[in-house]
Amino acid sequence: MSRIGYKEVDLPAGVEVKQDGNVVTVKGPKGELTREFSDKIKMNINGNAVTFERSAEDNKTKALHGTTRANFHNMVVGVTEGFTKELELRGVGYRAQMKGTTLVLNVGYSHPVEFEKEDGIEFATPSATQVTVSGINKEIVGDVAARVRATRAPEPYKGKGIRYVGEFVRRKEGKTGK
Repeated sequence: MSRIGYKEVDLPAGVEVKQDGNVVTVKGPKGELTREFSDKIKMNINGNAVTFERSAEDNKTKALHGTTRANFHNMVVGVTEGFTKELELRGVGYRAQMKGTTLVLNVGYSHPVEFEKEDGIEFATPSATQVTVSGINKEIVGDVAARVRATRAPEPYKGKGIRYVGEFVRRKEGKTGK
């Protein structure tokens, strides 16, 4: 049983929280995030601490309790620090570059793959084989990073493809000759 819903969320200096019914807005130095939460979970703001209480003890409400607290905590972290996902390209001739605000990937196809900049998302290419996706919304950062990775997921025989930094790709042996 998870007890994450009972933990309080401490608000850093410079973070404002507004609650209008089920809609919660968190404003901080990096931006502003708005999210609608379930009406089964009650949010209590006490100075610089935010706690969550559930209205019932059924399994769905218990699950929402921890999820609501985790989503709110991610909003607070996002508007103060932000989130980043780092990807690396492995393969001969695989490279990434920025053309204005567009990320251009050359990953073995006959054409370059382009990703347009979305609202709240920043792309960076520290080197030709590294891509950094950053933003204040954890959900969107993870989704965009997963879509970039899906253009050429790592394959198990040679390990070529786009992978997260530190991701382990299980290798297969391949064919044996006679």
